[in-house]
Amino acid sequence: MQLTRQSEYAIRTLLELSKYSDGEFIQSRAIAIQQDLPVQFLNKTVQILARTGLVETRRGMQGGIRLAVKPETITIADVVVAIEGKIAINPCLADDYHCVNRPNCRVHEILERAQSAMLAELDKETLADLVRDDNNERVI
Repeated sequence: MQLTRQSEYAIRTLLELSKYSDGEFIQSRAIAIQQDLPVQFLNKTVQILARTGLVETRRGMQGGIRLAVKPETITIADVVVAIEGKIAINPCLADDYHCVNRPNCRVHEILERAQSAMLAELDKETLADLVRDDNNERVI
């Protein structure tokens, strides 16, 4: 499994928004410039993030994008699942996949452990953790 560029753009967008703790709306063009992202693709990514409840959008002169939830509550896993859907590193790990070999498949067991480890790692830190270093200073 490989994460799409859209997941990368979503993570970078949310990290940029995490810098603004006062909830101000930031124009997508400003995010695109700061993170070197294509504006049109960023706008499509923001639509997905808005549908999943991670960001809010507002149109108009005072409009833009802002986090809908606190950056302390959003992990990289949350972002990846918002963009990609439920993660399955192999089709046999998807909820709706039926494999007759599953009860006796040792490979399935290994893949399941690998997926659990990956998700645990992506769940370890929040966006807030990533935008601050040990001294609570912004690093992005």
